[in-house]
Amino acid sequence: MKVAILDDEAAVRGMVAGLLGPAGFECTAFDSGRSLVRALHRETFELFVIDWNLPDLSGISVVEWIRNQIGTQPPILLLTNRVTDEDAVTALRAGADDFVTKPFAPAVLLARVEALARRSGANLSRTTEVFGVYEFELTSKSLKAEGATLHLTPKEFHLSLLLFRNLNRAVSRTYIFETIWGIDPDLTTRTLDIHISKIRSKLGLKPESGFRLAPVYGYGYRLEEIFA
Repeated sequence: MKVAILDDEAAVRGMVAGLLGPAGFECTAFDSGRSLVRALHRETFELFVIDWNLPDLSGISVVEWIRNQIGTQPPILLLTNRVTDEDAVTALRAGADDFVTKPFAPAVLLARVEALARRSGANLSRTTEVFGVYEFELTSKSLKAEGATLHLTPKEFHLSLLLFRNLNRAVSRTYIFETIWGIDPDLTTRTLDIHISKIRSKLGLKPESGFRLAPVYGYGYRLEEIFA
């Protein structure tokens, strides 16, 4: 799971990354709100750990930007030295899912992050994930639609699952390449476009089926659920 850590203190960024990394999280650290916002125009993160007090944009402003631009997912944990009930209300109303007061015990922070990850659906113990008529069998790496097995390559299966796990949310090309192919300098954007086209055709992702797979100009792709 890719986690963005936003804190203007290098010691805190290093401590949080050093705590989450061994627990299986892939961390990227940012020292200002604007640097994170810029990165979000080209990258996708699955969880955020954000400090309230920053030298440029406040953590609350960044949380509000994420919720307005990205949506209710991914989960956000706010770090703060504010302890009043009013501050808690402000954080939650802005869109934070949880908050931890500074100074914090490392075990507490890790437990809160893991809890948010579980609530967001990051549960490796599951063997099946269902999205409408689509049933992903994680063990056999197979996909069924209305009971019929679809014939997908491994890359098509993983790409389809990634898009459904980010339903109604734009996913960047960079994130897709890193997640599905890893770092490969020989890949071109055409490779992704071809796979997207095949997935759209094989899964029947058209408005009449209840889903639409559309490009997001200059960013990536979005799989949207369409309600009649």
